[in-house]
Amino acid sequence: MNISDAWGNVLLGIGWFVLIYMILVISFYTILLVISMFQLRKSYQLDDWEPYEELLHLSQTKPVSILVPAYNESVGIMATVRSLLSIEYPEYEVIIVNDGSTDDSLEKLIETFQLVKIKWVIRQQLETQPVKAVYQSKLYKNLLVVDKENGGKADALNAGINVSNFPYFCSIDGDSVLERSAFLKVMKPIIESDGDVIASGGSIRIANGCDIESGEIVKIGLSRSPLVVMQVIEYLRAFLMGRIGLSRHNLLLIVSGAFGVFSKSWVIRAGGYAHTVGEDMELVVRLHRFVKEEKADKQIVYVPDPVSWTEAPESMKYLRRQRSRWHRGLFESLWIHKKLLFNPKYGSIGMVSMPYFLIIEFLGPVVELTGYLIMIVSLLFGGVYLEFAILLFLLSIFYGSILSMSAVLLEEWTIRKYPKASDITKLFFYSLTETLWYRPLTVLWRCEGIIDFLRKKRGWGEMARKGVSK
Repeated sequence: MNISDAWGNVLLGIGWFVLIYMILVISFYTILLVISMFQLRKSYQLDDWEPYEELLHLSQTKPVSILVPAYNESVGIMATVRSLLSIEYPEYEVIIVNDGSTDDSLEKLIETFQLVKIKWVIRQQLETQPVKAVYQSKLYKNLLVVDKENGGKADALNAGINVSNFPYFCSIDGDSVLERSAFLKVMKPIIESDGDVIASGGSIRIANGCDIESGEIVKIGLSRSPLVVMQVIEYLRAFLMGRIGLSRHNLLLIVSGAFGVFSKSWVIRAGGYAHTVGEDMELVVRLHRFVKEEKADKQIVYVPDPVSWTEAPESMKYLRRQRSRWHRGLFESLWIHKKLLFNPKYGSIGMVSMPYFLIIEFLGPVVELTGYLIMIVSLLFGGVYLEFAILLFLLSIFYGSILSMSAVLLEEWTIRKYPKASDITKLFFYSLTETLWYRPLTVLWRCEGIIDFLRKKRGWGEMARKGVSK
């Protein structure tokens, strides 16, 4: 089969663009990998508990309000609350915000923790939907439950901020389980910086396959589902490679909504959470923007070791919705704050971080999808195009599988959350298959997110929960 010279030139032209783009992206990620390796080895010692244990007794350790927005989280909310009530930290309060749930979340909480209605003066620092009642546990005086009309996750978090007592707050998803020492670790940079660090985020790991009893991880393991195992690898790559490298130079634009600590005064001054799909990223970008405009020297950091375990989607249907929504949220945050893009007024955030998230994180799936299409067309026409298709395929393996494999090795080299050698071996070999099936799927779903944004699709979409706790 022959192809006309004109179409051949177009095909090769687009192919060379994809090729050069992938080489540049691989180079950038390789730099992040090297930075992450040195940073992790510098941070971790054989016994890392001792320096954190000291924080339990220091007078300057800041009290924290833990906010848990909950909408129809009946399946996982009890494990989350139990894990939060057992954390190692000197002074904290847990505030569950029931955002108009239609299931039995509130009833379960009232019965299990013996909640009673109390009179509570709410400082309306951020505008929210009306609060119907505030409850306090008779068993745990630091446990509060806010019952309010439905307004979405951002609205629930803003209501929690209004109710909270302490200068720092942490946002936790309603299906998350924290390790006991997680708060000491995520608060350490805030305490040591004496206010210069205004936000700190920990790692998110997949709880599917782990044994969780009474809100505590008792055994770390892997799910039998290939789809979940690939998500484990994806999380390792995103957190251990991407966020460590960006955080090292104060370029971090995402603190996960599933586990992040913020200075309450700075968040209120910046306007609180906005009603967007990606409210966690949008807040962090707005904080960076606000800090630059105020000419303040503040940092937003990522700490790899403190871990929050969360339930991952086990079906294609719900994973597709999640990834599409995440990409829609990414674009929304970039679009709202497009003023920062390539703007020297905002320093490295405007000149490095925003372009990175636009060119690599947002546009990456579009370029990758183009590359897959070029490979298919090149295979059909053979000749020189076949050699080009092979070259693109080898690069895509490095871009996907090899970098993911490096993240797995980085996990084993430093943090070692997975104690069984068989689990690490499984992660290693699964990562080699990423380019063959999992990455093309996520590329398609993320491209769908762009289309959904252009169609002005709103909302999160339904997400089914099985629960990860016994």
